[in-house]
Amino acid sequence: MRRLILAIPFLLGACGLDGTDTERDEQPAATAAAADPDFAPFEFADTADAQPRPEMQVQIVLDRLGFGPGVVDGTLGLSTVNALKGFQEANALTASGTLDDATRTALARWSSVPATRVIRIPASWGRVAYRPVPDEPADQAAQPALGYETLDEKLAERFHTTPEVLRQLNPGGRPAGSAAPAAASASPSTAPAAGPSGSAAPTPAVFRPGQLVRVPNIGLDAAPVAAGENAVWQRTLASLGVAPGQPKAARIVVDKSAGTLRAFDGDDKLVALFTVTTGSQHDPLPLGEWKVLGVARNPPFHYNPDLFWDAAADDEKAKLPPGPNGPVGVVWIDLSKEHYGIHGTPEPQTIGRAQSHGCVRLTNWDAARLAEMVDGSTEVEFVA
Repeated sequence: MRRLILAIPFLLGACGLDGTDTERDEQPAATAAAADPDFAPFEFADTADAQPRPEMQVQIVLDRLGFGPGVVDGTLGLSTVNALKGFQEANALTASGTLDDATRTALARWSSVPATRVIRIPASWGRVAYRPVPDEPADQAAQPALGYETLDEKLAERFHTTPEVLRQLNPGGRPAGSAAPAAASASPSTAPAAGPSGSAAPTPAVFRPGQLVRVPNIGLDAAPVAAGENAVWQRTLASLGVAPGQPKAARIVVDKSAGTLRAFDGDDKLVALFTVTTGSQHDPLPLGEWKVLGVARNPPFHYNPDLFWDAAADDEKAKLPPGPNGPVGVVWIDLSKEHYGIHGTPEPQTIGRAQSHGCVRLTNWDAARLAEMVDGSTEVEFVA
């Protein structure tokens, strides 16, 4: 775990983020998509799973409906319990967080949705530059981007899970339920570059371009569509399996005790719920009512050690490049409370468990989804 994964309350003036600053790319997304790995279509293999995976199937359905289970891992853990409560609240059921009979009945309409599917990793993923991310801010600042360290990590984020879960779904490198070895392209997988000084070497990649793999059934009903003018952000959404055009959130409520963020539409109907990390003893969540000032997509991060109680004495200010492995992940939603925002993370498995420096942190895929839901009219409330 990197020292900078904690949520960051950073000085917006120093960051160059004024609530409307985004990474702009005027090249139309449709043009940029032609040879882009993140828009490459997946090939499918009709291979039955060796296990029914009912818990993972519930997670898949909840994720599709906007009630984020966090990391899709086939267990009814903290984030999935929260997601169940959100689904139950939205459907006028008792918010027990359990798969009781009434909830199973309500979910039955999606019973035909499979928990997993077998896809072939696009050959173009071999052209992506995978690099270890250094631990120190000064070393991170020298990188061209804070992207994925391995193909495994990229594959996991695309399907809202972890490399460990992917390995469980593909024992011995083969999709569970498959009798034959997983075919792979003749070209070797992209090996991680030598780690910069002070960085821990990432776990070697298990998967490679051209390989058949079993993955959680996330974002596979339709190929990603390149639309709009911001090609960089459209690519980010595609890389996270997030569809553009999410329902609009008129207000969001971050509940410190529940560890959740709930989004309501203009009719005050709950349309999304995500598990979040909020604050710590040193940097408590600032309770109160706030506004969304703007959304910075794929933002750089201006590290200022003066704002960190736990910064090293010899740390200096540094501008860190954008990327999913940056301190704030793929998005920063700027709030009217100075120095505070809602953002992503390079460590999705820590959401709801680790502490933050006062901001609100989500998985990258949930943060990207939320960024599609909010605008300057969205009201924000932080409650105890």
